[in-house]
Amino acid sequence: MTRPILRGLLLGLTLLATQPITPAMAGEAVVRTVFVGDVMLAESEGTGRLIARGGDPFGKVREMLSAAELRVANFESSAGTTGTPDPDKPFSFRTAQSALPGFAALFQAAGVANNHAGDFGRKDFVETISALEQAGATTFGGGAEPARAHRAAIIERHGVKIAFLGYLDFLPRWFAVAPGLPGVAWLDEDQAALDIARARAQGADVVVIVPHWGMEHEPRANERQRRLARAMLDAGADAVIGGHPHVVQDVEIYKGKPIVYSLGNFVFDGFEDEDNVTGWALFADIDKKGIASIATRVVRMDADGSPAPEPTKVGPCWKRGEARMSPCRASSGTE
Repeated sequence: MTRPILRGLLLGLTLLATQPITPAMAGEAVVRTVFVGDVMLAESEGTGRLIARGGDPFGKVREMLSAAELRVANFESSAGTTGTPDPDKPFSFRTAQSALPGFAALFQAAGVANNHAGDFGRKDFVETISALEQAGATTFGGGAEPARAHRAAIIERHGVKIAFLGYLDFLPRWFAVAPGLPGVAWLDEDQAALDIARARAQGADVVVIVPHWGMEHEPRANERQRRLARAMLDAGADAVIGGHPHVVQDVEIYKGKPIVYSLGNFVFDGFEDEDNVTGWALFADIDKKGIASIATRVVRMDADGSPAPEPTKVGPCWKRGEARMSPCRASSGTE
């Protein structure tokens, strides 16, 4: 080998060694995770009646959701067998336990911190959590005592440990967990910071906050949502992906981390307005550094509350390093 060729080869190897290692070069593991909004399967409502007559409320979105290997939903209902309906609420939702295996076969993680978790009381809520767990779903955001309600659900895929923390920030406040009183995790800024730190101490690489918050039917997040979301990211969370308002809300990037204030409804009947029957399925590629990218698919619910992909509409997309989210390309839903 001549001396000039040798010098060139050494220079090339030196330059290669000093280049930043990208995830593709390093072979970093990526977990495609999909988050959906409110899933309500109550037997007294259209979605439950669809199940009772042998229908599948997820039938038109199963193929779409199969693009993710980890799926997360808000379970907006009781699934117990005790208690009585809350007399102060116009709707009390209860899902038949026979419907839970189908739900859990699709969604590995179920958030239970929502305003319908306590529709049939505290004892029923404990039974609901147990029934979901027995069906195969990992629950987060509630429990029989505070330590359980505020403990993150940590799910590992390909060596990446992802922690989910759920909180309620909407009435009824009385259903917040307390010593000796089962209930949901209430969204308190200082408590959330402690929960995030504990999830890290338990080995979580990534922490995702899933709050149930905001004003119903409002397309923009309020100042309380914004303040709390930013505080939780400052405390070490990697993303905030919320729900409850029955409509999708605005999005933002804060210090390089995504905030999606509301995914809207996903399986929910009883609405006619276009914004109420339109929701997002949010696909997030997650690695050990956090959220690498986001792509949303728009869905539209029919009269039974069953969603189907809506190819004529687009939601937000984003990649790590971008300053803001932008509309997805029409064909980029899970790319």
